[in-house]
Amino acid sequence: MTYSGRMASLKQQIIEVLKKTGSRPVKLRKIARRLDLPKAERDHFEAAIASLVSHGKLQQNQEGRVFLLETTSASDGLIAGVLKKTASGSAWLIPHREVKPEGQSPDTISGHEADPTHKLPDVHIYPEHLGDAQNGDEVLVRLLSRRQSGGRRSGRVEQIIERATHTFVGSYFEEWNVGKVRIDGGVFSDPVSVGDPGAKGAQPGDKVVIEIVRFPTHTHPGEAVLTKILGARGEPGVDLMAIVHEYGLPDEFPDEVLAAARDQADAFDPENLGDRLDLTGETIITIDPVDARDFDDAISLSKSEDGNWHLAVHIADVAHFVPEGGVLDDEAKKRGTSVYLPGRVIPMLPETISNSLASLQQGQVRFTKTVKIEFSPEGTPLHTEFHNSAINVKKRFCYEEVMPILDAPEKFADEVSADVLKLLADMHELAMILRKRRFENGSLELHLPEVKIELDKNGVVCGAHETVNDESHQIIEEFMLAANTAVATKLMDADITFILRVHGSPDPIKLKAFAEFAASLGLQLNPAPSRFDLQKLLSEVHGKPFEQAVNFALLRSMKPAEYTGLADGHFALAIENYCHFTSPIRRYPDLTVHRLFEKVIEGKTKKIGLSQIETIKLGAHCSSTERRAAQAERELTRVKLLMLLATKTDESFSAVITGVEKFGIFCRCEKYPVDGFVHVSNLARGERVDFDRSTYTMTARQSGRVFRMGDRVQVRIALIDPDERTLHWELVEDGKPVRRAGSKKMPSRQAAARKPQNLKTIATKTRAARKKTKTDETPRVRHKKKSARRSKPKSKSQRPKSNDA
Repeated sequence: MTYSGRMASLKQQIIEVLKKTGSRPVKLRKIARRLDLPKAERDHFEAAIASLVSHGKLQQNQEGRVFLLETTSASDGLIAGVLKKTASGSAWLIPHREVKPEGQSPDTISGHEADPTHKLPDVHIYPEHLGDAQNGDEVLVRLLSRRQSGGRRSGRVEQIIERATHTFVGSYFEEWNVGKVRIDGGVFSDPVSVGDPGAKGAQPGDKVVIEIVRFPTHTHPGEAVLTKILGARGEPGVDLMAIVHEYGLPDEFPDEVLAAARDQADAFDPENLGDRLDLTGETIITIDPVDARDFDDAISLSKSEDGNWHLAVHIADVAHFVPEGGVLDDEAKKRGTSVYLPGRVIPMLPETISNSLASLQQGQVRFTKTVKIEFSPEGTPLHTEFHNSAINVKKRFCYEEVMPILDAPEKFADEVSADVLKLLADMHELAMILRKRRFENGSLELHLPEVKIELDKNGVVCGAHETVNDESHQIIEEFMLAANTAVATKLMDADITFILRVHGSPDPIKLKAFAEFAASLGLQLNPAPSRFDLQKLLSEVHGKPFEQAVNFALLRSMKPAEYTGLADGHFALAIENYCHFTSPIRRYPDLTVHRLFEKVIEGKTKKIGLSQIETIKLGAHCSSTERRAAQAERELTRVKLLMLLATKTDESFSAVITGVEKFGIFCRCEKYPVDGFVHVSNLARGERVDFDRSTYTMTARQSGRVFRMGDRVQVRIALIDPDERTLHWELVEDGKPVRRAGSKKMPSRQAAARKPQNLKTIATKTRAARKKTKTDETPRVRHKKKSARRSKPKSKSQRPKSNDA
């Protein structure tokens, strides 16, 4: 039997065993015993388990036990998924897979983002049925006969499979001679007790880190121990450290890792090239962001008399400085990726390596791995070569410098040498040829600009802007794609197992839902769209006000890209075999590919590479650290933008409607790219408003005013709380807020307790709180009563609504 046949048979046997156990997690060795597997089959068994977990057939908890997801609802009424709690204290279960009990297909519900394409049957869970399960926990939920309004199913948490975390960050205060912490992000509706006041020297207003000892329920408060004080709320740098601890990001390197990096620096001799290909005399340049310090790719290019292009992509030889299995390698593997936060980079490798030894700095000899690709004049790859090399970058550019040079090279003749000017022109020409060819093959490109925070010299946010993906970025993008594809093809042809970057084909059901959403905007799309149908749609909406909403909806309808050892192609790039090779300074999968690249250069292609189980497990780990880094970056960006807006509560802003739901609209500020929410009750003065899901519009009955995605509106801040990550807008017309008759600026009691505050106010209140004596209990009593009212709003109209988009 072939390897693939044996794996398929083994997977089926595992599934049959787990079907008999229902939803109860089972130890791997127990499954192996039931299958009566010999020790020689152990690696195959683990690879089969990893493959089933990777494809969503099994779920594995922290203890390593597994259970079958496919039978959790059919066998005993249990559904596995992740909890998403709401501000009201209830929650929704987001199932791991698509389940459609009794044909239900509810529309979107709570959360920070409105997703018009979301068709999974999320299960509503009332506070009394949550137990001590918290936001982000992975749980098993039993379906109940009780239904929510609209017929949606409700359930009860039966088992917590895996906690999302035990560590939280929040603001410390004291009440009734007890230290308490209000957790950031609205994770818990009530504060958590940390025992005696002043633990570890904490002062009211400090940002602190806590470890939960007992999770709160709807009847019992939570308990925790205070583990670290980050500093006074509102002080520079405290928000960054709060996110670092909230997401469990690795911070300082251990001493032995720093020592190993220094040893590598001592041993590095740039004059001893050994058997490396000497390219130090070539015209080679780098193009990177203006604030980059870790330069891991460089380019050289020439054109032969026959019209063929000869591209050389030079990548920092990180593997030379990070021996496999050493302390540097172990630390890099654990981190998985560098984390790029506003104002700070948390590198995967010590800066001695990432910003110095391996970084391709201008005028310095650096060791590289070079991929040479010969292209026809039309951009067809004809031949590839791979080398260990040494280069000396002649000129470093940032992206912002390149386009002016390409547009008018004669203006820069005195600043840039003729050979570099020619190289830039040739790079631009070839990149545009490759880009055109790639899109002709069906590649997709989503337009979702990245938000970049602008900081002053003290690290305080002073502005923000969306990045522009112009042709200077596209040049480097095309050459990195070409190199990654060439390396993946070479390793695949050599039958080497390695970590691939895959992007599976979208689920047809989600694509159909996306087509319905597009139709609601007046866009035509086949219910089963091809890549080229999606290409046409993206081109059609480019530059229109609802472009971002369409791009985001398409992104949510597709599977996330991930690292794995299982070949599944890359849907968005329309490439069969693809891996990451070009950023080994900041991505661990690239480093593993570099080590295999070394063996290929040496001609040692037999019995090398990782095992199937290793690629699956390591790929899952690297995918997880990548997601964590992206989430932390987004969250800190939002926090900093909210802190900036908290100083501008009297200003009005132009905004674009990015989402319309029956409970209100989501608007994105144009000057400061951040999303906020306008509740349906405050859309029109005293008028009833009707929601039309078929067109995603909101229409006022009397005035006839229509709110649709892409419309521009004037807004100002109604509620802002950086700790809660909350931003509520109110519409402005003729300089005055649009509210229903008799309504106040704050839409709820919870909002009233959280008035807009700027950084100066925050710092002032913090200092004032520290001066209070512990005998001054009056404001704490009032605080407690407000907290109680917040947890139980008197009427439906007063309940806190969904947060920001």
